[in-house]
Amino acid sequence: MSAETTTPDRPLTVLLGAETYPPDVNGAAQFAHRLARGLHEQGHRVHVACMRPEPGPSQRREDDGVVEHRLRSHHAFTHPYFRLCLPWEVLGPIRRILDEVRPDVVHVQCHYILGRLLVREARRRGIRTVGTNHFMPENLEPFLPFPGWFLRWYRGVSWRDMVRVLGRCDVVTAPTPLAVATMRENGFPDSVLAVSNGIRIGDYEPRPGERAGAPDRPTVLFVGRLAVEKNVDVLVEAVARLRREHGLDVRAELAGDGEQRPRLQELARRHGVADRVDFLGHVSDEQLREAYLRADVFCQPGTAELQSLVTLEAMSAARPVVLADARALPHLVDEGVNGWLFAPGDAADLAEKLARVLGAPPQERARMGRASRRKVERHSFPRTLETFVRLYRGQPVEQAPGPHAHDGGDRPRRLLRLRGPRPVRAARVR
Repeated sequence: MSAETTTPDRPLTVLLGAETYPPDVNGAAQFAHRLARGLHEQGHRVHVACMRPEPGPSQRREDDGVVEHRLRSHHAFTHPYFRLCLPWEVLGPIRRILDEVRPDVVHVQCHYILGRLLVREARRRGIRTVGTNHFMPENLEPFLPFPGWFLRWYRGVSWRDMVRVLGRCDVVTAPTPLAVATMRENGFPDSVLAVSNGIRIGDYEPRPGERAGAPDRPTVLFVGRLAVEKNVDVLVEAVARLRREHGLDVRAELAGDGEQRPRLQELARRHGVADRVDFLGHVSDEQLREAYLRADVFCQPGTAELQSLVTLEAMSAARPVVLADARALPHLVDEGVNGWLFAPGDAADLAEKLARVLGAPPQERARMGRASRRKVERHSFPRTLETFVRLYRGQPVEQAPGPHAHDGGDRPRRLLRLRGPRPVRAARVR
């Protein structure tokens, strides 16, 4: 690594490695895309190594200044959309990318095939490496058709493999202190950093003079994949209970698609709320923004969320939230202030918490929405972008201690001195 890399104002050449990237619809893919766009807008030279979303040979594309290296991939038979690269097919292209691009830093988003090959080849070339973990083994278990004993074995192997691959990076991060704590419990060192995925908060605010279209009945919004771990069936049942037990005629909007859609549609028919559950499917960014603004409350019933970008987006739109009391979600709620938590999988409890919000006067819901908006400010994407650029340069960053560091209290913060650039090999001198 040349000494220039640590010069504060010199534009960097960054190679992002993403196992999932748009058109995939999930938090890790959206974060990688947002990071690529943000770095490019700052004047850095950005390349992305990711899966090609359709069959065919590896190819190079450009997306408004960001160079995408779409690598040959194959559909994973156990998952509805995830694709896999075969090492012997992509190792040559990865080596050529590194030799041609000559990045100052390689930032991988996962420890799987692309991540491990990029880290290994970058280290051989003396290139600084940053690893961000968006993954927990439990995320994939619903898609693995194996008995419980095998899944437990797989979980342990996955953690050890993750430690082995990402442990070779100069810096390792995860989106929340809770995710960091889980990683440390499973073998990662104390040096793992919590860096929020961040969101562009202003993107979800009403524009001057804008009025969101008011639905004909109170509306609860869910955004995300219609997948097993999202537990959307609990929300569908809660909508039925709201009418039957609380006298509230509520409409639910589900923005997103997935393999559970037919089952959820049948469940809505069985509960007699098919006319009150709207399946929006995949929506554009503008349609999603409008959905946030017309909702009365946002619900996330998932139990495997490391951060939940969609919840942060809803909070940016000043919506109250009702979230499952699981993983990182509790840290986004001050109960009774900006929303409520409910017992995971408990439709009766979810209905009761939604009724507290939807049955409240409009001014009370507005107050809760403003509290959400204030709480989300610490997840500003410009702050996230600044932190990663400092990590890329090997500069110290601020890190709040403890599992609640992202709650934004007045706890003292500490500067972390990070591992600096490795000595440059002769082939890397520019």
